Parts: sequence; C-alpha cells; structure tokens
Amino acid sequence: MQVQARLFATLRNHLPEDATDHTTQVELPEGATVEDLLEKLELPKDEVRVTMVNGRARPREWELEPDDEVGIFPAVGGG
Repeated sequence: MQVQARLFATLRNHLPEDATDHTTQVELPEGATVEDLLEKLELPKDEVRVTMVNGRARPREWELEPDDEVGIFPAVGGG
C-alpha cells in the first residue's frame, strides 16, 4: 500500500531527493504502522514528537490504511 508522508521543520532534511512540497510517497506492507513508516524513512526516533494521520494526532502504534496522509513533526520550541 502507499501512504503520503509530509515532513516538517528540521525533519525535512531526511526527505529523499525526489520529494516534492516536503512530501513523499512511501510503499508499505498492509498492516504497517506509523512506527514502520518512521523506520522506512530512516527518521531519528528521538527527533519525532508528533505524528498526524489524516489531520488527527495518532500514536506510533496506529495502523495505517492505503492513501493515508501522515504529517511528521519534530519538537517545537518557543513559548
């Protein structure tokens, strides 16, 4: 199945060269989770703070569906 991954802020540095608009299509097996997606993208786990699936915050154990859109965010500073 394919999902769309959009990386934000400093995580954009980990996108493949063919990514457009900070987004990449990723092929995953059926039943894959957000965690599986992070591993496939080779993202540093300690840098990922928030994952959104189709606009809703979801845990890393969340099972993905074909054509899901996953936003991946690092920790955000400020106050």
